[in-house]
Amino acid sequence: MKKKLVLFFVLIMMIVGVVVNFSMAGAEDSVVFSSKEEGVVKKTSGNAFTVTITFQNTGNAEGSWSVNVVFEGDSWSWKGTAKTLTLDANEKKTLTWNGVMPANATVNSVARLVVYYDDSFEALDWWIQVVPAAELTIKSSSIT
Repeated sequence: MKKKLVLFFVLIMMIVGVVVNFSMAGAEDSVVFSSKEEGVVKKTSGNAFTVTITFQNTGNAEGSWSVNVVFEGDSWSWKGTAKTLTLDANEKKTLTWNGVMPANATVNSVARLVVYYDDSFEALDWWIQVVPAAELTIKSSSIT
């Protein structure tokens, strides 16, 4: 019984150590953001799109960041215009970027949304897939 109690105590101390380590590792990055959803959005070349992201300063003092969004893929990319985001402690703000799919975006290619802020970045689970602008539909058929 004593061994189980010692093992339990050691396990609890290890968990506390891991939690403290993760808390300290993220102490410098005090901005968080949420994209509310995730997924693949289908767009044709030349189509417009809007990126909306809500940011929050999770620190205990005012902070200011240079923020930008980029869609990065193997065959195409798109870069928004950098914005300065200044937030008081615990304040939230939503930023919006408007863009147009590149004319040379390869059909069936994908690009992932990446948020850059100061010297950091985070790839979000948003993707744009390029779909053909033309679609073929069979309207009728016959056999005689």
